[in-house]
Amino acid sequence: MDFTFSDDQLLFRDAVRDLFAKECPPEAVRSAWESADGRVAGLWAKLAEMGVVGLTAPESAGGMGMNELDLVLLLEEAGRVALPEPLVAHTAVGLATLADVAPDHPLLASGAAGETVLAVGIPPSGITKMVLGAEAADGIIVRSGSELHLLEVESPNEAASFELSAATSMDESRRMSSISWTPSADTLLTDDPAMVDRAFARGALATSAMCVGLAQQLLDMTVEYVKEREQFGKPVGVNQAVKHHCSNMGLAIEFARPLVYQAAWALSTDADGAVRDVSGAKVLASDAADLAARLSLQCHGAIGYTVEYDLQLWLKRAWALSAEWGSASLHRQSVARSLAAS
Repeated sequence: MDFTFSDDQLLFRDAVRDLFAKECPPEAVRSAWESADGRVAGLWAKLAEMGVVGLTAPESAGGMGMNELDLVLLLEEAGRVALPEPLVAHTAVGLATLADVAPDHPLLASGAAGETVLAVGIPPSGITKMVLGAEAADGIIVRSGSELHLLEVESPNEAASFELSAATSMDESRRMSSISWTPSADTLLTDDPAMVDRAFARGALATSAMCVGLAQQLLDMTVEYVKEREQFGKPVGVNQAVKHHCSNMGLAIEFARPLVYQAAWALSTDADGAVRDVSGAKVLASDAADLAARLSLQCHGAIGYTVEYDLQLWLKRAWALSAEWGSASLHRQSVARSLAAS
């Protein structure tokens, strides 16, 4: 088992990092909170041109035919910048799932090109009631028990066979919708429980990678702040309690990151226990993001609570993603059940 990334994977990550540095600085994320769709104008098209959007779509559909291991580093970079684009739902889950169960579906080719967008709402169990980015989507993948359904929209915001209503979100670049829909044979995408579990695992893995990137950014911002902020004539970073907070953040990130990479390898190779490995990664990644949010806020003090200061953009995203696609508590239970059954 070799977790070393290839030179091509690392170069791809660096290219995406450079793009985000230019096109998705904090002011762009802040502007997305006030935009009509909660996204950065023009960024999706540039990601599509680089091949990021269609990375998981097969080459026959115009995609790159890559897998979770190729995508995980890019998602970590997306977490670093609090990317307000549907990379998890569309690329990590939507296109990959269509490629598995409906490889000839027209949304696969148009989605790989970035011309259409997929939203995904797959809860751990039961029926989908909430979907992120559904109002602007061309297709919505939802869950009903052991089935996945695809709700298609002829044009944005003209829904047929389902109804959407706006829901509130602490992160205003994440446009949530409650959905009312009825499963039917016409919308059925797959009734294979293994495919449902795999789709959910893809979302949990992708979110784990973003949580690691978010946590790393929160740590980096905190270290920079405590080196510059002075109190009683000295940087606050010289205080032992502050050093401990930063060390604890770093430890949580360093424990979570390799598990996320290992889970990406397991899912991409369809290894035994891959779903369990994803749950383990989500536990540590969610915990790392939550810890980094709480401790970075404590180290920043009162300024960290202000809307004008950029820290809040990452705090709110970290709190949202730490619970999305299953909380740490839910995934701990999943790991426990898997180990008990083995």
